[in-house]
Amino acid sequence: MAFDDAVLPPAPDAVIDKLRDLVTPHPNDDSTAIHIRAGALFARLKALNRAANAATRAHKQATADARHEMDQTYLGLQNLLYEKRHLEREIEKCRQFASIYQDIPLYAVEEFVMLAPEEARTEGVLADEHQLMLNRLSFELAERQRLDQRQKELLRQKEEMLKEGKAKLATMDSVQSQVDALIRMYKRKSQISCNP
Repeated sequence: MAFDDAVLPPAPDAVIDKLRDLVTPHPNDDSTAIHIRAGALFARLKALNRAANAATRAHKQATADARHEMDQTYLGLQNLLYEKRHLEREIEKCRQFASIYQDIPLYAVEEFVMLAPEEARTEGVLADEHQLMLNRLSFELAERQRLDQRQKELLRQKEEMLKEGKAKLATMDSVQSQVDALIRMYKRKSQISCNP
């Protein structure tokens, strides 16, 4: 708020000068007229004093209002600076956050482009770093699940082959024991027939 001259009362210099003139004695002046003029000048001086006091109060109020507005603005600025520092700390925490995806070995981008399905490697995806990382992670998950399924299938086949191998080994052991029994029996018969 700017203070303009219209709010200020007129300067009392002219009234004071006229009072000085009244104090200096003039030989042809009437004392009653001087008292009347002095009373009028004092009344005018009191009016100017009241106007000056009112202007002073108005200026003090305007200054207090401006100071209050400035304090409110400064407080708002401090709040914004505090919020800015808080957000910067939160951003830094997010940047330093170590996620598990950073430790996952992924296919290189070139391998991803060669192996991934077409919808996962469009030009828009390759241009967007975030979407590219999401698609690479999804592709890695799908590949690991596929390999996990393949590994489970191979383990199942291995277990079946081991069971078959054990069954064949048991059959072979049984045949071997029967062959051994036949050989022993044959040897006994041949010994018996040699010793009559």
